[in-house]
Formats: sequence, C-alpha cells, structure tokens
Amino acid sequence: MKSFEIPAFYRSPLISAIKNKRKQADKLKKDFSPTKLDFGALDIYLARHFGFCYGVENAIEIAFKTVQENPDKRIFLLSEMIHNPQVNADLIRSGVRFIMDTVGNMYIPWSELDKEDIVIIPAFGTTLETEKTLQSIGIDPLRYNTTCPFVEKVWNRSEQIGNKGYTIIIHGKPKHEETRATFSHSSQNAPSLVVEDLEQAKLLEKYIIKTCDLNLFYTEFQGQYTEGFDVEKDLERIGVVNQTTMLASDTQGIADFLKNCITEHYLLKEDTISERFADTRDTLCYATNDNQSAVRNLLHIEADLAFVVGGYNSSNTSHLVELCEAKLPTYYIEDNSKILSQQEILHFDLHTRLEKLSLDYLPHNPKPQILITSGASCPDAAVENVIKKLLTYYPNSYSIDDVIREASL
Repeated sequence: MKSFEIPAFYRSPLISAIKNKRKQADKLKKDFSPTKLDFGALDIYLARHFGFCYGVENAIEIAFKTVQENPDKRIFLLSEMIHNPQVNADLIRSGVRFIMDTVGNMYIPWSELDKEDIVIIPAFGTTLETEKTLQSIGIDPLRYNTTCPFVEKVWNRSEQIGNKGYTIIIHGKPKHEETRATFSHSSQNAPSLVVEDLEQAKLLEKYIIKTCDLNLFYTEFQGQYTEGFDVEKDLERIGVVNQTTMLASDTQGIADFLKNCITEHYLLKEDTISERFADTRDTLCYATNDNQSAVRNLLHIEADLAFVVGGYNSSNTSHLVELCEAKLPTYYIEDNSKILSQQEILHFDLHTRLEKLSLDYLPHNPKPQILITSGASCPDAAVENVIKKLLTYYPNSYSIDDVIREASL
C-alpha cells in the first residue's frame, strides 16, 4: 500500500515501532489480537489497528503539500479536512480558511471567492451541487480533491446498481458530510433514501410490504429522500450502501434485515433474490472494518478501563467508543490535555453530546490494565502523548524508550 508524506509531528516513535513490528509479522493483517506494552507498574494494551487510515493520510498529504506549493494564493477548505481538532487547527495556522461548517452552514459566502483561489475538497467528498457552484466561479473542484478512495468506491457502486434500476438505501447520519455527498451522487442515478439505523430500517419495512398509509412515509423520512421519491414503486428493488465510518456490523444488520423483508414479501428463492435486492457488501471500508474488529479483540482482555482518542465529531471514533462502553468504563478524549490529573479527567459523553468531568477514574489495584485505541483521523502522536501522561502517574514504570527498544527487536 502506498506510503504518504505527512508532517513528522503527527508520527510517534513508539507507535511506529509497534506497527512496523506487527506488520512484518502479519503481512496479511489476519491477526487482530492487541499489543501488550508492559510498563512494569501498569500494562497498556493497544488495539491491533488504529489511527490514520489510507484516506486520511492521503488527504493530509495533499492539503499540506498544497499549502507549501502555493504560498502566494488564498487556500480554502470546504469544511473540516477530517474530524480531528488538531489537524484542522494546524491547517488554520498554515493560513487555510474553512468555507463552511460540518453541516453546511456557510462561514464564507461564495461571492467572496474568485477563480484564482484554491479550494480543497475534504476526505468526506462533497455534493455535486457544490462542485457546480465552484465551477461557476471558475474553480476546478477536482484539482485539489482529497476525497477518500473508499468513499468514491461507494459512489461508484451506487451508480452501478442505480443504473440497474435499484433504489439506493444509504446507511448513514443524514447531516454528516459524507452522507450528504453520497446522497448527492447516488441521486443522479436513482431514487435514494438515507436510513440512520436499524430502527429506521424497521420503520421502512411497513412501506416495503405496504401495510400502512404510504403517505406517512414522507413525514417519517422527511429530508432523507430524493425529490420525486415514489414510495409506491421505489422500494420494490433496493440496494444498501453505507457512510464508510458507520459500524460495519450495523450496516450489515440493516442490509440483512431489508433483504429478509424483500425476500419474504416477494416470496423470493435464493437464486432470485438479486432481482430485487442488490449485493453491496463490497462497499464497507477496510479501515472501518479493521479498527472495529481490532477493538472487539481488544475487549477480550480483562481490563480496568479504556481510552478512545479522537475528535468528538468523528463518526468512526464514536462507534469505537460504543463498542468499548458496552464492556468497561471508557473515556473518550481528544488528546492528553483532557487528562487533568491522577484524579480528574474531562471526557466526552456520547449520550449527552457534552464533555463531562469524572473523578477517581484510575484504578487502585497494584498493576492496572488499560486499553487504548483511536479513530481513523487521530494522529499516532496523540496516542503516544496519552500514554506518556498516564506514565507520569506511575513513577516506577518503565520508560517509553525502553518499550520502543523492545518493540523494535
């Protein structure tokens, strides 16, 4: 796989040594067991896969290279490059300005841009409508395009099944940039509908099998379907694609549920299912799958607590938190600055969508067992900094350098 040139300050000597050693021993990436770091006074277990994915490193390389190569031009990002506060803050310090926020509210009106400006498309991609707006200004929207290849794969698959007469069901968060982009692209080829979770898929079932007033669909799914969507006929042939940062198991669960619904309603046999339901399992992102599988294996460890490091608006990171929360106390933090002391920690609560202060969060047993992972948009350096902060509370622990030497053997 291609390697990217990203700023050195995002790298971590410790994490790089560990990842390189594991890559050499497991080139086919079939071993999802965690890495144990024995610091003497505590054990830290790292998930097998975490941190920057291919699409994120690609986006970061393009963005910083664009800044370096165009010192005399105004450079804009459509919205956040990725959902990580450190990376976005670094780009702002480099002079990059954001045109809109993550839900599409404008910071800078289009009228302020001209054809000499550079506009970078973030890793989530953008809508066809935004591309046309940029073209009308005289800006080529694809020249500095950092859209993740795996997001584009979903778009391409949507086009393929849309051209075969299937309606596109998108599993995603309706307001997320990637979902909006995928919806825009799929809408060009077929009727499209966003389904947020399994509960909404179950709501959709009654419209597929036509057991209710079909007009209620337009209220229950308001803002989530394409213009002109015909609930009477547009749910007779469907295919499910996804926002790549969702839980892979949730996407598969929704696809399986709707497939069963279609199969039973139309009395289909195994060899005729494809007449009404498209197979789209190949749209699941490898990095999302790997990170989630790695966390499931990480959770086999009998540990005291878990840290998940990443941006609070990161969809893929939030799903890692959900997996961990189901098993043990979990602290979702942006970086090591949220670890205030040995007794206090600020962390994000997914349920209230607010940061909260927790006390006495570290265990008092003789040798704590701590799990750590991070989202696909989180620099490895942020994970190492969390480890360093924790070690300050255990003065008899081994040093980072000692562990790096051992990991490099």
